[in-house]
Amino acid sequence: MTLIKQNSADVIHRPPLTLLAAEPFRAAVEYVSQKLSKPDKAKHGDGHPVVIFPGLATDGHAVATLREHCRALEYDAMDWGQGFNTGPQGDLENWLQHLRLQMTAMLNGRTQKATFVGWSLGGLYAREIAKLMVPRVQQVISLGTPFNAEADYTNVGWLFRILSGTYPPIDSALSQRLRTPPPIRTTAIFSRSDGVVAWQTCRHGKDSPLVHDVEVDSSHIGMGWNKKVLSAVADHLWSPQVLTRCKSRLH
Repeated sequence: MTLIKQNSADVIHRPPLTLLAAEPFRAAVEYVSQKLSKPDKAKHGDGHPVVIFPGLATDGHAVATLREHCRALEYDAMDWGQGFNTGPQGDLENWLQHLRLQMTAMLNGRTQKATFVGWSLGGLYAREIAKLMVPRVQQVISLGTPFNAEADYTNVGWLFRILSGTYPPIDSALSQRLRTPPPIRTTAIFSRSDGVVAWQTCRHGKDSPLVHDVEVDSSHIGMGWNKKVLSAVADHLWSPQVLTRCKSRLH
């Protein structure tokens, strides 16, 4: 995996249809590779809550491997609890507030701050809900999430229309909102060979001590079980613990 910087000169296009067509095969290969590989000697966690948001047209089954990976690392990993992801329903603000209330209820009784991990569209939820729950969230990790765009540079706009019944335009205000990261540690994991969303839209446009972009080689569909993605998630779940320990030693 590679840490990179955004290049404002990048020309954005939807992924070529050849990449899109290869997605199911690549994802299947990645799944088999992950199942046959030896357990990663990753750094074990501190047990803090990790809420995982699935992508469009999927539910918790699509990110089950990721969830179990986080649990194996001793995090309190859980599904978002909303079932099948059909996209925001009705008024966006009301829908986000409803989702915030659901997340708050899920985290009740847990004393540690949570990490929100979102795949694809789920990453937009993770980022936006984290902004509404800053005191309860320590960081956000998105996987192949097209938050940094002024238009639809995906190959699944038609699917969003079918599932949600709407297709809200990405106006300048919404575009600015989505590309603005939460005021906490935020990591964007993306792949240049993503066949569903334009990779340029899945990383940040400005450098910040709180913002991290990580490049991996992965299909879009397989990000929930790709070995390199799982390793990157493990690294970024663990690293804030190191920072906390270092700070505590300084005081």
